[in-house]
Amino acid sequence: MISAVYLNMPVADVARSREFFTQLDFTVKEEFSGPDNVCMIIAPSVAVMLMNHEKFKGFTNKETAPKNSSEVILSFACDSADAVRSLSEKAISLGARKINEPDDNDFMFSWGFEDLDGHLWDLFWMKP
Repeated sequence: MISAVYLNMPVADVARSREFFTQLDFTVKEEFSGPDNVCMIIAPSVAVMLMNHEKFKGFTNKETAPKNSSEVILSFACDSADAVRSLSEKAISLGARKINEPDDNDFMFSWGFEDLDGHLWDLFWMKP
C-alpha cells in the first residue's frame, strides 16, 4: 500500500523555488534536501522534490517539458474555500501567474496558479 506521495519536479533555480514555497508556508525537509534539490512538505504525506534540471534529467532519459507546455495539473484539496483563496493570492503575490479566476459553484470552490517554473497548481475545496 502507498504511504506517501513524492512529486519530482524540475526547477530552474532551487534556492528561488525554496524561498517561494517556504513563503507559501510549506516546510523544508532538510534531510532530503541539498544544493541541487529541496524537499518541500505540502501535506502530512505529500511532498514535492524540486530539483535543478541536471539532477532531474538523471532520473529519466526523456526530455524535460519546456516551460510553455503542460503535462500534468497538480490538484490539491484544501481545508476551506478561504485556504484556497489565501494560498492562491499569496502565490500570485510572490510571482506565480494567475491561470484562472476563482470558481465558486454549488459544490466546490477552486482557484489555481502557475508556479515560477510553469507547473500548474489547482487548489480546491469541496463543500460538504
